[in-house]
Amino acid sequence: MCRRLFSFLFDTKCDLINPAFANLSIYPFSLQNHLSCPLLRTDPSHHLAGPLIPQTPLDSPIKSRPRPFKDNTPVSHGFLNDITTGRWVVVPSASLRLLLLPVFLHINWTIFTPLVFTHPPPSPFAPLLFISYPTPSPTNDITDPRYRKGWLDLVFLAYNVVFFSFVRQFVLFRICYPIARYFGIKKKAKLARFGEQGYAIFYFSFFGAWGVRIMSGLPTWWYNTKHFWIDYPHWQMTPELKRYYLMQASYWCQQLVVLLSGLEKPRKDYKELVAHHLVTLWLVGWSYGINLTLIGNAVYTSMDIPDVFLAITKVINYLNWEYSQNIVFVIFIGVWTYFRHYLNLVMLWSVYNEFDLIPQSARRFSPADGVWMAGWLQWQIFTPILLLHCLNLFWYYLIWRILWRTVTGNSLKDERSDDEDSDDENEDKKKKIKRS
Repeated sequence: MCRRLFSFLFDTKCDLINPAFANLSIYPFSLQNHLSCPLLRTDPSHHLAGPLIPQTPLDSPIKSRPRPFKDNTPVSHGFLNDITTGRWVVVPSASLRLLLLPVFLHINWTIFTPLVFTHPPPSPFAPLLFISYPTPSPTNDITDPRYRKGWLDLVFLAYNVVFFSFVRQFVLFRICYPIARYFGIKKKAKLARFGEQGYAIFYFSFFGAWGVRIMSGLPTWWYNTKHFWIDYPHWQMTPELKRYYLMQASYWCQQLVVLLSGLEKPRKDYKELVAHHLVTLWLVGWSYGINLTLIGNAVYTSMDIPDVFLAITKVINYLNWEYSQNIVFVIFIGVWTYFRHYLNLVMLWSVYNEFDLIPQSARRFSPADGVWMAGWLQWQIFTPILLLHCLNLFWYYLIWRILWRTVTGNSLKDERSDDEDSDDENEDKKKKIKRS
């Protein structure tokens, strides 16, 4: 009777068997040939097999599984859709495809056109990837190539706007966000701010060092300002200077797009930041157009280096490293004072007092000859630098107010930032509403 009951319960055609019974040697019957039912094999809650599956000992420590971090990288809606809607600015995969497409076309052009033409035409995609308009060197030295400006520079600039869109999003989501989460920053608002400042450290460190390197090979080395004007016009640029100048212009164009499109949450000084970007582009465009790239390199360097220390200070603030933050903030004030104010005043003094060092033959407005230095251009150069200095004074006031509050017992806090904590509270409220 018992044997028939077990045969009925554990028949191989039954869908209620779990192989855990195969190891139960305490039973008088050999169950190994019978316990092959697929349902019991996968159903630990079954009334027969479930209780016999090995359980966690009662005194075992409970291991909580860490929740995987959510990947916040913007998702592509399709390549064509990303292009037509402008989502390539925020979707790194879309901007990467845009970057690789001209590279692919240029490589194919250089490989296959020699097979068709005896004298193949130049690649139409080359101006996107390389600087244009080589020109004879003033020293007639083939190892000292030079370049002039031209309309195809706008194509190179536009391509690098896409490049910086990709770099920004990649650095934010693949480098800065994982670092922030490693140090315990989880709130969306602080993650965004940490990422923005991490990208600022990445960019300004690279271009600040590059600007110093370029200046070290120029007669204007460390703000020898009289060479801003001597031997004007400076239209025969070294390839490194031209590439540096156009990539800087691309960055500021891309940053203006970021501000106006709302990719970064507006700060309290949003209007001042927009004004700063517009004045910077005004200064960059005019200095490049009227062959004053030497003073442009000096202005860039004076702006980039203090921005590195500003971003480092803010990153340390988000990490709550109070002691390190105080030290770095004091260093930052010194760097900002020297570069953003002292050197800026040096350049303003040079525009006002050394403008007459321009050769007499170049003191005329003749774009066809590459000379633009009519008398009124002195104020066209002076004005944007002065406006930048005024904006810097506004931020300088905020910096000293932060320092004063710290000395009087308050913690360091960026006066320009909106309250991230309030943003985080709003985020928590939204989550609670969704749960309810």
